[in-house]
Amino acid sequence: MSSNEGKFDGMLLAMAQQHEGGVQELLDTIFSFLARKTDFYTGGDDEHAAEKLVLNKFRQHQSLAIAKAASEKAEREEQERRRKERLEKKKREERAEEEKMNSERKIVELTDDEAVWLQKEIDSKKAEKEAPAVPGPSGDNADGGKKEENMEDEEEEDEKEKNKLVPNTGNGANMENYDWTQTLQDLEIRVRLKVNFSVRPRDVTVNITKKHLTCVVKGHPPIIDGDFPHEVKVEESTWVIEDGKLLLINLEKVNKMQWWAHVVTSDPEISTKKVNPEPSKLSDLDGETRGLVEKMMYDQRQKQLGLPTSDEQKKQDIIKKFMEQHPEMDFSKCKFN
Repeated sequence: MSSNEGKFDGMLLAMAQQHEGGVQELLDTIFSFLARKTDFYTGGDDEHAAEKLVLNKFRQHQSLAIAKAASEKAEREEQERRRKERLEKKKREERAEEEKMNSERKIVELTDDEAVWLQKEIDSKKAEKEAPAVPGPSGDNADGGKKEENMEDEEEEDEKEKNKLVPNTGNGANMENYDWTQTLQDLEIRVRLKVNFSVRPRDVTVNITKKHLTCVVKGHPPIIDGDFPHEVKVEESTWVIEDGKLLLINLEKVNKMQWWAHVVTSDPEISTKKVNPEPSKLSDLDGETRGLVEKMMYDQRQKQLGLPTSDEQKKQDIIKKFMEQHPEMDFSKCKFN
């Protein structure tokens, strides 16, 4: 490879832009220059020396160009294969998780004694909620004060969320030049290439680092050029051109427990509180974290139904077992918190 590789690209590109007839006209100018200003055609011992030299250089660079094109095609095909494999793996995991959750949704039939006990617990909860509050030293309702504080916190939180975008159905946003969606594992960016020709990979520059993304069609202003709010795995992130008009970028997150508010920090934020993850996404968590999330979800449902949480239920089971083991004791006047 010549040491001058790329040295004159700027000059040659400027020349090429002056030839409206394209490569044919550019070659005509070069060979005309050699004929007029040099002895290229007549300076050799052999009258065919110039022709041989041109063909030799042509074949040399032709083979390099063909090899490069083949390598780029193979790389794009490999990226596409890996992307499809990830999507297929994700779908399989989601189906498996959905089947598991469906199999775990069983109706539990209570015995008569358990039903009576459960009804008492529900009535007791309702009675506690309906009991009048005890005035404090100043005559203010203590619970009312807490509620007022909570309302103020909620108002302050609402103020922060007011100017944020509502997530789209893919838990991302639809921007002017691209749409993006996300899961806990990755982001998918669909960039609309607003040009009047069919774009090929060599027409596009996509640079992905841990904290930055640059996306530009050559000869046009950057479509995306900004810092990520969080890090990505560069080696697992890919991009591909679809139908000559769409650039598809897939970014693999480093932190798989975090929803992104935007792709780059210069873009508007979405409200991550309004993200609607599918239940099947629990399969993406490790065992300990998944157990904690499932417990939180169960406790939340129990509270909404006015029923004891898992911790409260555990305490009640212990007390009930103790009472059954000691029938000789009178628990009628005991109050269990």
